[in-house]
Amino acid sequence: MDIRQLRYFLEIVEQGSLTRAAERLHVAQPALSLHVKTMEEQLGTRLLLRGRSGVRPTEAGELLLRRARGILDDLARTEDDIRNLESDPSGIVRLGFPGTISAMVSLPLILAARERYPRITLNITEAMSGFIGEWLSEGKIDLAVLYSRSRDPNILSDLLLEEELVVLWPGGSAPPETLDLAALKGEPMVLPSSAHGLRVLIDQTCQGLGFAPEIAMEIDSFNNIKRLVAAGFGPSILPFYAAEEEVASGTLTVSHIAAPGLWRGAHLVSRAGRPVPRAQAAVRDLLKEVIIGLRDTGEWAAARVPELCPTH
Repeated sequence: MDIRQLRYFLEIVEQGSLTRAAERLHVAQPALSLHVKTMEEQLGTRLLLRGRSGVRPTEAGELLLRRARGILDDLARTEDDIRNLESDPSGIVRLGFPGTISAMVSLPLILAARERYPRITLNITEAMSGFIGEWLSEGKIDLAVLYSRSRDPNILSDLLLEEELVVLWPGGSAPPETLDLAALKGEPMVLPSSAHGLRVLIDQTCQGLGFAPEIAMEIDSFNNIKRLVAAGFGPSILPFYAAEEEVASGTLTVSHIAAPGLWRGAHLVSRAGRPVPRAQAAVRDLLKEVIIGLRDTGEWAAARVPELCPTH
């Protein structure tokens, strides 16, 4: 196999269609089919399953897909590093953020990167933390900010801050300024589903106090959680910064959780054990600078330096 065959195979799988891949690659479809047939003959196994809806990889094809991504990524990094040894870093850096972090970080990061590294293109994807962690492990993205450390030993993690979680109530109510989390026992709450990292933290903390949260409604959207709380469906627990505007406008009110409070960390994560291209290293340092700046100026509301407190 050669690099061209790997590129062709990757494009076919990503497009899910020989026709679309041929159009993207500017290669005749019969020639593309011949490349696949040649690869299958060389490897002695089928790589693609063809159907009415397109093509999909076999088990062998999935293995080749993962290895091809790694090989092509390494080649692209090598080419980029050689071209830019004596110039500004350039290239595409792929980042993954949960929606709430993206709302806080994306714009200042883009503005800072445009000013400092105009030849770097940022590709930012928003998704739930679980998906982002998988994409990072699979090499689909280069950098991410997550609310938990990865269990993957090949992932590096740098804890940059911890944000305060508070109890939200409807505006106009008069909850205590500070309450023990145990006071929420038996209180129907509006919370994210168990697939959400925040819910996992809430469940673990409540279990440590001897109870499980009572659920009035589960929904994986902070905006909808805030609307439901404001409408009287029940209290919730969210990061303070996520509800700062609603608290200021009087739509919601908050109770702080009694000491030591409830906090969760924001981790800058990246893959270990691979050569890091200059563009990716530059963006990683810049992203860290931006997040720490948001923390230290108070723009990331109710966030604190992690060295001052236990890590979650």
